[in-house]
Order: sequence, then C-alpha cells, then structure tokens
Amino acid sequence: MRIALNGFGRIGRTVLRQVLTRADCADIEVALLNDIAPIETCAYLFRYDSVFGPYPGKVEAEIGALALDGRSIPFTQEPDLGALDLSGIDLVMDCTGTIHTRAQAARGLSAGAKNVLISGPCPEAERTIVLGANDETLGTARIVSNASCTTNALAPLLRAIDDALGIASGHSTTIHCYTGSQPMVDAPRGDLARSRAGAVSMVPTTTSATRLVDHVLPQIAGRVSGAAVRVPVISVSAIDAVLHLKRALPSDVEGFLRTLAAASPVLGATEDATVSTDLRARPESLVIALPETQVVGAHQLRVFGWYDNEWGFSARMIDVARRMVARDQA
Repeated sequence: MRIALNGFGRIGRTVLRQVLTRADCADIEVALLNDIAPIETCAYLFRYDSVFGPYPGKVEAEIGALALDGRSIPFTQEPDLGALDLSGIDLVMDCTGTIHTRAQAARGLSAGAKNVLISGPCPEAERTIVLGANDETLGTARIVSNASCTTNALAPLLRAIDDALGIASGHSTTIHCYTGSQPMVDAPRGDLARSRAGAVSMVPTTTSATRLVDHVLPQIAGRVSGAAVRVPVISVSAIDAVLHLKRALPSDVEGFLRTLAAASPVLGATEDATVSTDLRARPESLVIALPETQVVGAHQLRVFGWYDNEWGFSARMIDVARRMVARDQA
C-alpha cells in the first residue's frame, strides 16, 4: 500500500522507522513526507533519536527529498493538507496533531488520498478506532482517528476483562512520561500543574483517555474513571487500573490475564520483574506486568501494565492503516 506522512514529528518519524526496519512492513511504500520544518532538520532528527537511538541506515537530505538507504522519498513543506498532491495515495497519516475537525481531515481526501488516519483524538472523525477494542466498527469510514496512546493501552484491556467477567466500576491511573506539551522550565500553561518543569517533578493532571474509552467502549461508559501523573522519564508509560468486577475472579488470576493477552492482537504479558526502560520499542499496545497483579476478595482486581507510548501507538497506526486499505481492496 502507498501511504503519505503529513507531519514528521515523534509519531511520523517512528512510523517511518518501523516501515523501514520491520520485516513485516515490506508491503508498505511511504510515497510522500510533508512537514513545515527544514528538510535538513528533519533528516537530522530521523538520523539521531534520543529515545530509539541512531537510525541503522544512511540518511541524507536532498533537494525536495529525504534519501534513506539510497531510496529518495519526496519531501514537501506544505502547511495545508489540501494543497498536497495525494493522487495514488491509499492513505495519508496525519501526524501533525493539528487536525481536530472533519472538514480539516477531508482536505486530505480532496487532495486525492483514499483515506485519512489521524494520529490523535478527533471528535469529528467518522470513527475512532482502537485495535483490540472496537475495530469491528470500522465499516466504510474514510476519516478515522487512532485515538490516543493511553486509550490504545487501556481500552483493549477493559474490553477483554469486561467480556470475560463484566466491569461494575473502576479507576485507572496513567503514569505517563513527559511530552512536548510540557515545558522544560516553569512556563505558563492553561493547566497550572502542567506549567511546571516536566523533567524534574511528578505532575498530576488529566487524561483524554477517560473520555475516549467511554466513546470507544459505550458498553462500559461512565464505569471507569481516570487520571494521569506525568513523570520525568523520556519514554514508556504505564497503566495502573483497579477494577470491581460483576463476576468472581478465577482462582488463577495471573493465568486468566495471561490467557486474555494471548487471545488479543495487541496485548502482551510478562512474568519478569520489569522497569519502564525494559519495554522500550515494544510493539504491543499494553504489556501486562503479571507480578504486579493484586486481588482483594473475589471481585476486586488490580492490573498494572507498560506501554511504549510512541512505538506501540505507531505500530497501531500501521495496523489500522492496513485494515482500512485492505477493506478497500477486498
């Protein structure tokens, strides 16, 4: 399939790195890169990455193209998605973080792309799809939101547990690495806590995943609350969920969670004693840390899991893109 990447920031670069380095992505051609930053800067940031390390191949900036391992990918600097030439593009991934309306996204369709996949929440998207949670609802939607990294981590877990035992209520805390939305030094932000330097403090805040989970899983809407704490690590985040279940837990709870993970296309599980850095570049939406499991009585379950909020989310962008394009070709 032929895709275009509009926006070459953290997610755009991580998607491209996966396409170029994963053996199972040989069927994907990135036919266009678009970003308003200078091509020399984009080439440098792709060559050297503070999270995933240097790109293992050759990276060069050419006139109007980014040369990767000897292959040139056209590179444009067009701020308007609708002004791009997307003819022959099966899907454009919008990774700019600036598309929030259907009209904005539809400019990608008018430019010639068959589909638009948005790398973040978009309330006006035709569908918000989370693989392993509600991907059966994709239908014929052409403008799709891939939700958020935390929603991709939490929703498949909640769907699997609700299907098996029923969720009466619960709360999830996201322990999230700092992001570009936070300042490096104290600086004004709308959220007072988020105005503090992100790399030196734990910062309590909100998460969009609470609203998005209700949207993606309407069958449990209003039953699971959520909050977030931003912590001073550069990558890999965690979900800490306490759930009250309608039906009694099985006697082997870790075995139950292991089975749920094995049956899911996006969940994983580990029996090792792990810390966040151990999960860097893991492709799963969530890796359940089985030693952290706790049970109170027959109906209360605590689940702790890790997710690489950049690598795992980018992997889901690729997966959902494949589903949309395969649907068109069926």
